[in-house]
Amino acid sequence: MLATSPGGLHIRPCYPHSSHFSLSARCKLSLSSNCPRFSTSQKSSKFRSLSLLLSRRKYSERFSVRASATGPEVSEPVLSDALPSFPQPVSVKIPFGDRQILVETGHMGRQASGAVTVTDGETIIYTSVCLADVPSEPSDFFPLNVNYQERFSAAGRTRLIDRPLRPTLIKGFYHETQILSWVLSYDGLHFPDALAVTAAGIAVALSEVPNSKVIAGVRVGLVGDKFIVNPTTQEMEDSQLDLLLAGSDDAILMIEDAVREISNEVKALVEMCGKPKMLDTIKLPPPELYKHVEEIAGEELVKVLQIKNKIPRRKALSSLEEKVLTILSEKGYVSKDETVGIVETIPDLLEDEDEDEEVVVDGEVDEGDVHIKPKSRKSTPMLFSEVDVKLVFKEVTSKFLRRRIVEGGRRSDGRFADGIRPISSRCGLLPRAHGSALFTRGETQSLAVITLGDKQMAQRIDNLESDDEVKRFYLQYSFPPSSVGEVGRIGAPSRREIGHGTLAERALEPVLPSDNDFPYTIRVESTITESNGSSSMASVCGGCLALQDAGVPIKCSIAGVAMGMVLDTDEFGGDGTPLILSDITGSEDASGDMDFKVAGNEDGITAFQMDIKVGGITLPVMKKALQQAKDGRRHILAEMLKCSPPPSNSLSKHAPLIHIMKVKPEKINLIIGSGGKKVKSIIEETGVEAIDTEDDGTVKITAKDLSSLEKSKAIISNLTMVPTVGDIYRNCEIKSIAPYGVFVEIAPGREGLCHISELSSNWLAKAEDVVKVGDLVDVKLIEVNDKGQLRLSRKALLPEADAENPPVKLPTGDPTKDAAASDKLVGSPKPKGSSSEDTVLPHKKVKVFKRPASPAKDRPYSNKDRTKKSSGKAVSSQ
Repeated sequence: MLATSPGGLHIRPCYPHSSHFSLSARCKLSLSSNCPRFSTSQKSSKFRSLSLLLSRRKYSERFSVRASATGPEVSEPVLSDALPSFPQPVSVKIPFGDRQILVETGHMGRQASGAVTVTDGETIIYTSVCLADVPSEPSDFFPLNVNYQERFSAAGRTRLIDRPLRPTLIKGFYHETQILSWVLSYDGLHFPDALAVTAAGIAVALSEVPNSKVIAGVRVGLVGDKFIVNPTTQEMEDSQLDLLLAGSDDAILMIEDAVREISNEVKALVEMCGKPKMLDTIKLPPPELYKHVEEIAGEELVKVLQIKNKIPRRKALSSLEEKVLTILSEKGYVSKDETVGIVETIPDLLEDEDEDEEVVVDGEVDEGDVHIKPKSRKSTPMLFSEVDVKLVFKEVTSKFLRRRIVEGGRRSDGRFADGIRPISSRCGLLPRAHGSALFTRGETQSLAVITLGDKQMAQRIDNLESDDEVKRFYLQYSFPPSSVGEVGRIGAPSRREIGHGTLAERALEPVLPSDNDFPYTIRVESTITESNGSSSMASVCGGCLALQDAGVPIKCSIAGVAMGMVLDTDEFGGDGTPLILSDITGSEDASGDMDFKVAGNEDGITAFQMDIKVGGITLPVMKKALQQAKDGRRHILAEMLKCSPPPSNSLSKHAPLIHIMKVKPEKINLIIGSGGKKVKSIIEETGVEAIDTEDDGTVKITAKDLSSLEKSKAIISNLTMVPTVGDIYRNCEIKSIAPYGVFVEIAPGREGLCHISELSSNWLAKAEDVVKVGDLVDVKLIEVNDKGQLRLSRKALLPEADAENPPVKLPTGDPTKDAAASDKLVGSPKPKGSSSEDTVLPHKKVKVFKRPASPAKDRPYSNKDRTKKSSGKAVSSQ
């Protein structure tokens, strides 16, 4: 507590007007827990100044608290800056499929340039937009940074926000812009990703960042024959389609229609509470610079763009760019259209005195014979900034490339618009890998490697949509700098690499066999060894071939192709119809208006992704692009059939063996044991790699060789067998002896109690009188209690008591006869290892337990299984 005394503290209110200050029950003085505690004293006059916050009902007011050795005095109010004024909170509801979402602004993040909270059910997204006060250096890439956080993994979803927003941001705005999106609440029913795209679009629209269109995101599902806009997670369980769209009111950005109504409502919200756009900060290169670059580099650009190979063309462009930079940013340049010498008409009024005067007769002088003194005036060479020159050179290069494609009908490598680059592929190039393939298309190449494993190799992901997602199939994509002949850092996967890997993974996943048919975890590693466009689609093709080489029974082959577009063909003398390009290269991706990746087979699509760099495209353009992509996939699939060497279509000898067993669910605990001791002992005893159990009674055994697999299978079979009262077990070992009986192992890992009363037909003082540890005995199962414990009997298999132990005769006095009689005392044990099989009563029906031969469904997955199907749980080819 802060103690005040008459001679200790003076409180000076800091308000614009003295009438604002009054102490009442509504006011509260408090110190932060981080503030040092102190006490006042008449002897101490030096104290630090403190600031206390006075909380009032409507707004916060500040006080200066000072210590003094003098008595109390009345302090006058001190004027301070006006309190910050924030916009009033605004809440609106806008349609979102068959329901409405709540959009709120002005409640949170009021210091951000734009901030919104969007609620769908009980799923809440908070998104903020901020920009730097000082612009960064101009570049050809909008300085946008997007971060989507679920507090779990969200790298791939960040791109879903970045990609549709980027084409709508105005060029020339160089203030670094950051969009942060958090999932504050998730109800498990309403997806957060489409909601996050919409929230980001609204936040940007409300902010000062210049943008051309309002963006909204929706998810589309297909249940039966009905398309559902923004379905719930429950509805998506029955959906045949999972499509995420982002668009505006008049065009498709990642695609159209369902977002139009949302965009219109957002525009109304922007008119109500949006901030003025910072249009005055937009800086573009001087218009005349475009003309100068074309004059200097135009003719040479035409020749350079005809170079077919990427590396020579890149080096030639780099050399040409350096030349242009030197002229325009160092030496200076004067346009060809500017007059080098300008003649000025200046009357020669001041002639030299010694010059002879010319006498002109009237009528003999032409009006044009005016004394003119020509004066040369050179234009001053203009210098431009290096950044502007680079920006313009890139745009001019793109313009020339687009013109070449439209006017000449040929691309840099000589292909027509629908042409596919040369394709070659080979499988099995890595002998120790479970499956491998090298897929090459032009100057793009992917090395795909398959690794098969058990459940322990599965990828575990923490996300909001499931408590613990375990992926049995995943594709990891890597793009080293060497793939483009450059030097760079190698580190954690970038967002681009994660996004490309996710797309290729989605493309291949629909054709994989079920876990019951192929009980392996499948990992695909795609390393891009060469890149000139469409590397993610090369990963799809290479991954498909590698899966076949690993013996994975996929349903069909999958291929992928990247499509490009030149939208405004009339700019270069075309008819205005957008020109669709198949299998685009890196330069065509950079200079074109679209990057549309499509993967599937001859009949359908398994995955696609569209990134565009213009305001949008229409459905007719989409239809044309999809049809051309279908033709491209057919061609690529035909080329993949020419793979040499072809895929092996069989399991590698280096792949692990996985055996599936099915036991009763209540028997799973017998396999695991207390604290996992039993399953660990089985693994150590047999040498298998892993034993996985599931609550439904599924047991998967992973082993490197068949012998260890068979051992573990036998132990588990015996552990989980269902014994029947009356079963007889021969030659069973006595494992331990207790005062009340012996424990007999009737099967590996399975023991039962033979009570001392069931060891012999006669009474025994202790079990050791007839047996010892290690003896082999025959026992019969006589009871199974509620806990599953087994009660065994040795006595039930012995002959009648009279036959085993005849009555003891009294001594006769003959030592020889008496000694002979003593050898037949009751309870004399049989020789160890002797069989009691012949002593079973001939007419008594008994059930002898034998370990059954392994049925077909209990075979481990092997190459032979690919030739036929099995009706059990065995893994088989489709």
